Amino acid sequence: MKFLIIITGPTAIGKTTAAIETARYFQTDIVSADSRQIFRELSIGTAVPSPSELAAVKHHFIHSHSLYDSYNASRYETEAIELLEALFKKKDIVVMTGGSMLYIDAICKGIDDIPDIDPELRKNLKTRLESEGIESLRLQLKKLDPSYYSQADLKNPARIVHALEVCMMTGRPYSSFRKEVPKKRSFCILKTALNCNRDELHNRINNRVDDMIARGLEQEAFQMFPLRHLNSLNTVGYREFFDYFEGKTSKETAIELIKRNTRRYARKQITWFRKDADVNWFKPNEMTRLLEFIDKSIRNK
Repeated sequence: MKFLIIITGPTAIGKTTAAIETARYFQTDIVSADSRQIFRELSIGTAVPSPSELAAVKHHFIHSHSLYDSYNASRYETEAIELLEALFKKKDIVVMTGGSMLYIDAICKGIDDIPDIDPELRKNLKTRLESEGIESLRLQLKKLDPSYYSQADLKNPARIVHALEVCMMTGRPYSSFRKEVPKKRSFCILKTALNCNRDELHNRINNRVDDMIARGLEQEAFQMFPLRHLNSLNTVGYREFFDYFEGKTSKETAIELIKRNTRRYARKQITWFRKDADVNWFKPNEMTRLLEFIDKSIRNK
């Protein structure tokens, strides 16, 4: 029997450290489930593991693709499952870690078979978003797919645009493509997550951002500034500096917004993972308990 051990949780909680310790304990590899660490052009703002951490355990999907690649959760599912099948030929246990919710869902449940979207349609919808605002697109989505509208994140323009793309491209509601039954996998999945109290998490986030600034996040963001139109760079830590470079905010404000927006993202991650009853929660300093839980769970299968 093969086991995929998932270690997830909010940003800055210590997933990398926990995953490395777990992988070393089981003498196995780590597969990253981080939608930004995958890009080789980004390092500081994506909190890529340090050279010593990467050397400690074999990592996959770290700096493996380019920002110029058209990459999404569906492609990740295909590539990651192919990798896992290969790894499981040599190993009984593999560790997966990251906080990208859709990437983890892609492995645990599978991504819906949604058709490719016409680039011209996507361009037109994004133009409408800029000229008319998100409310116009929300109202259209409500008419075309009231079921998805009732559960969608209506504050997320990318989700609204994507749902409309599918509705308009196929003539079917976006919700009709969303699977209720998870895909079957050839391995067992054990989900764990790290968390701590709110104040400690906020301190971790603030300290991480300060460390990123000290290591040159501003310079990294400036190098990416000409590529700011790429969806991959619509990311906390970069878009706030882009506004600063365009004169919309001060540098101090940009840094404070990075901290605030990272805290908000962490809350979103926690909410998402708490909805999954299969996730087993641990504190960052409970590594012994975490490893004992994994050991026991494997033995009892």
